Amino acid sequence: MAATTAGARFSFSHMVRCCAATPAPADKLKLNPVQLQLQHPTRRLFAVSSSQQASTSAGEAISFPLPLQGEGMGTEWELDATATANQEKEDEQIDNPYAAAVRMPQAAMQLGKTVKDYFVEAKGLIQSTARDGGGHHPRWISPAEDGCGSPPPDSPLFLYLPGIDGVGLGLIRQHHNLCKLFNVSCLHIPAKDRTSFRGLVQLVEKTVGAEYGRSPRRPIYICGESLGACIALAVAARNPEIDLVLILANPGTSFEKSQLQSLMPLLDLLPDNFHLNVPFMLGLMTGDPVKTFMDNVVRGIPLPQATGGLTVDVLAMSSHLSILSEILPKETLMWKLQLLETASSYANARLQAVKAQILILSSGKDQLLPSNEESQRLRAALPKSVIRAFDNNGHFLFLEDGVDLVTTLKGSLFYRRRKHRDFVSDYIPPTPLEFKNIDAKYRELEVATSPVLFSTLQDGTIVKGLSGIPSEGPVLIVGYHMLLGVELSPMVTRILKERNILVRGIAHPMMFSRVKEGRMPPLSSFDDFRVMGAVPVSGPVLFKLLSSKAHVLLYPGGMREACHRKGEEYQLHWPEQSEFVRMAARFGAKIVPFGVVGEDDYGEVVFDYEDQMKIPLFRYIIESTTEEIPQVRTDAGGELALQGVHFPVFRPKLPGRFYYLFGKPIETQGREEELSKDREKANEVYMEVKQEVYNCIDYLKEKRESDPYRNVVARMAYQAIHGLDAPVPTFEL
Repeated sequence: MAATTAGARFSFSHMVRCCAATPAPADKLKLNPVQLQLQHPTRRLFAVSSSQQASTSAGEAISFPLPLQGEGMGTEWELDATATANQEKEDEQIDNPYAAAVRMPQAAMQLGKTVKDYFVEAKGLIQSTARDGGGHHPRWISPAEDGCGSPPPDSPLFLYLPGIDGVGLGLIRQHHNLCKLFNVSCLHIPAKDRTSFRGLVQLVEKTVGAEYGRSPRRPIYICGESLGACIALAVAARNPEIDLVLILANPGTSFEKSQLQSLMPLLDLLPDNFHLNVPFMLGLMTGDPVKTFMDNVVRGIPLPQATGGLTVDVLAMSSHLSILSEILPKETLMWKLQLLETASSYANARLQAVKAQILILSSGKDQLLPSNEESQRLRAALPKSVIRAFDNNGHFLFLEDGVDLVTTLKGSLFYRRRKHRDFVSDYIPPTPLEFKNIDAKYRELEVATSPVLFSTLQDGTIVKGLSGIPSEGPVLIVGYHMLLGVELSPMVTRILKERNILVRGIAHPMMFSRVKEGRMPPLSSFDDFRVMGAVPVSGPVLFKLLSSKAHVLLYPGGMREACHRKGEEYQLHWPEQSEFVRMAARFGAKIVPFGVVGEDDYGEVVFDYEDQMKIPLFRYIIESTTEEIPQVRTDAGGELALQGVHFPVFRPKLPGRFYYLFGKPIETQGREEELSKDREKANEVYMEVKQEVYNCIDYLKEKRESDPYRNVVARMAYQAIHGLDAPVPTFEL
């Protein structure tokens, strides 16, 4: 079991995250620069198991030079060697797309199409329909994206059903990423088409049935917006035997409660040349433009760039006003509203027949439908549904900046290629842009704690940096969990940025499911960790990860260690069983023990589990909250069986510094037979790992006393002189 961290700010949700492991995947290979990777996204950028190679191909491993020890002037030969080493380090950073992504401007990484492309391609569709001479019937269109490449051969079919616009281009800003994972087809409903709701349902059913006949074991994805969501629900209700995954974006099932119903009689009073104006369409497409602008500024995006997207949208709509009138002329708008009314009534009457897995996407600034309220109603009516809320977005969710459907699918665990999701073979590693966005959320914590990482070479030499972590898997990284798991994010992100190694974290199952709803934070709180590769604690999952030669992060102390009692800092609370040693030996995995210190410099527990259980109200809260989550270690005894979910109250201190030391890798290769069958031998290795973790902690506690920059004030003074991005020195080895 492992735990997760939240960041510099603490809350109940942060405590919950400390009960699960953090993220990330496999080995590290030579990579192309980030821009090349973004242009050729199907190219494999790091080594993974054969089961994970569905969407990319492997590269060759690279070696990293050892960090230089000490400073100062040397001989001419030494200076040349230093320059060469520095150049090699720069080359490594270029080859690592994740390190490059952190430094690249957000705009430089934004590939794919824009709102302007929506209007341009919509105009092309309208013109091609006119050239057909009366071919005004619904048809499937396939998006074309330059540089997108072909999806893997076993990729699921992804059908997009548009809203009342009917164009079928509502996912145009999502095509670039979707086409890497799915075979995408979009339904185009011409403005002059008058196909009934039943006719549209039958058209989709025909396509779904044909795909089911070809691949009955593969899921079929149907993504619908407003009207399209009602069609998707109808198809699912009529075909419960087919494995369907529905994505409902601001579903039109709330039509009776919306302003659209009152709009219908008003349309009769409007002139025939009525068309939607620019401010109205801008409000629908951008939700809250001012909030979007302010968010961009807070994220550090330059002012011209922050306003650029909004300006482009306004100009695009202004210059394509005639296209708006062709997409939804008055007569077509009247027909679509009548169609939506019928579709809403039909879908609502058959919700109980829907057996599909459903992801509901709701916009908080939807000006057409009460989407937030409707998402909660549908969640209660559809047992296999989950919600992802976009509080500051408008009705046309997929056309807005910052909305990535693929990232949402990955974070909510909705991407799979078979009937049941496999946490290893169905995992898609984060893109550099996804990593950049996640890394930015924990930037404050890294700045406040200025982490220093050391590792141990095979000969026992301790070096600054992470060169001691084996490049090739399988590797099992085992260590100590600090209070609330705050060490996780800086460690995992630094390993990825410096070594291009993604670590798959073994996590508490509370990150993936709930027994019942209650006080626990929503599952969406953990989406970033799942994007980064967190998996639920399970013997079979660990087996698959190690067999695929992954780097795996394991905290034997789990929640008990991360939510420790008063005076228990730097104490390990591990189970007596040595099962992880035996599992590692089965695959010849290297075990890397590590220690971390620094929690006593940022807080001290003053109100712990024992104190809270003595107060009836707190005891009730702990017990009821614990009942909401799946239990682990049910067969354990003693204190490890006490996995009550609680938040240890601590007295904050002026932030110190985090220090990490990864010990010498412990080999199990060649000892598979011995360690798998002889429990005593396995227990000896287990105790060796545990002792090495303590040794790492003791070493760091001693050495940090000589760090002149242990205090945050000293670090701030240093960076004020040398720059905020300048690495702060630490103690000499």
